[in-house]
Amino acid sequence: MISWNLKTGSVRPIGLDIGYNSVKMIQLVTNGGQTSVLAADKVRLDPGVNGDRQSRRNLVVSAIKQMLAKGNFRGRNVVSCLPSDKLKITSLRIAETEFDQIEHAVRKEVVRRFGLDPDKDAMNYVVAGNVRQGDEIKNELIVLVADDETIRSHIDMLEEARLRPVAIDTVPCALFRSFERWQRRQEDREHTVVFVDVGSQFTTVVFGRGGEISFVKQIPIGGQRFSREVAEKLGINVGEAERLREKLRKEGSPAAEKSSLSEQTGGEGQDRLDGSTRQVIVDAISSAAEELAKELSLCIRYFTVTFRGKRVERAVFSGGEAYENILLNILRRQLTVEIEVAQPLKGFDLSSDGQSINLDSDRRGLLCEWAVAVGLGLKGLNGTTAGKKAGA
Repeated sequence: MISWNLKTGSVRPIGLDIGYNSVKMIQLVTNGGQTSVLAADKVRLDPGVNGDRQSRRNLVVSAIKQMLAKGNFRGRNVVSCLPSDKLKITSLRIAETEFDQIEHAVRKEVVRRFGLDPDKDAMNYVVAGNVRQGDEIKNELIVLVADDETIRSHIDMLEEARLRPVAIDTVPCALFRSFERWQRRQEDREHTVVFVDVGSQFTTVVFGRGGEISFVKQIPIGGQRFSREVAEKLGINVGEAERLREKLRKEGSPAAEKSSLSEQTGGEGQDRLDGSTRQVIVDAISSAAEELAKELSLCIRYFTVTFRGKRVERAVFSGGEAYENILLNILRRQLTVEIEVAQPLKGFDLSSDGQSINLDSDRRGLLCEWAVAVGLGLKGLNGTTAGKKAGA
């Protein structure tokens, strides 16, 4: 049973991560220095509805109501994030002498770059740090913008699902917040780490140093791109390609290796992929993965040139596609930094009777796909930098 005292512990708002293929909800409780998972659930979405906006919305609302009905979630306060394809990100440099006019500079850039109305549409910024431009020292800002219609539609959807939105966040900020708690030792704060969330449609890249966000990039490459490449090479639909990719991943797992050994010794084996199909899948995924690795390499190069003297120590990968070994192997070969897969729930108390915590994963030791949801659930805790500066 859950062992903390809810009267003395602080129940956090629900962290809601609405992805392309699933909806994840998690609620945390803090008690002293311990963070525990009160409830968690995940519902997979039918990818077939993603082309129909209203059908997808109805499915998301239904999934949220389903999780609220059967879970142990307390209250209806929620922190969620905007879809990555609705978020606009740009960088802006201003002279130190103009720092007191930062709001004016950001508003002007929002109009010039995106044609949005800063009096109506949502905008926020993060001060990334000082950079040298020629003989001048300037302040680099990361500007995050979303139009008013997107914000209103998102809030309406949450309210239709009987939730009470207390904050609307962004994927980059939630991702950084999820891992910022591990960067509080002095030696950690002196190192630069890049956090990379590889989702279905987008890969979100966040550079962090000293408890601050230094650089953000969204790359339109993700799991859907991998599956489309496989589908095209094999002449099948994307759904079938996804099933073959999952089958290939399972064949490479320890359990599958044990099953293969059983088959060789006369036991019953799995229906394994033939060698030619396996090679086509590997080649197709490798093509897109190499493109993603190139984009990440350019991000690292930009960062090290822009923020001179700040070397990137390691890259931490999260998201559902961080389990893709073909991708990870290519990244280890092509990137000049240490690669590791995230464990966003590491150090959290997961002890429960099992009825209220459904992490829907056979990889319980990693659970890297929960990074964004965890970051949303932590928003505002201890006044973290990511929560104060970057929440939309």
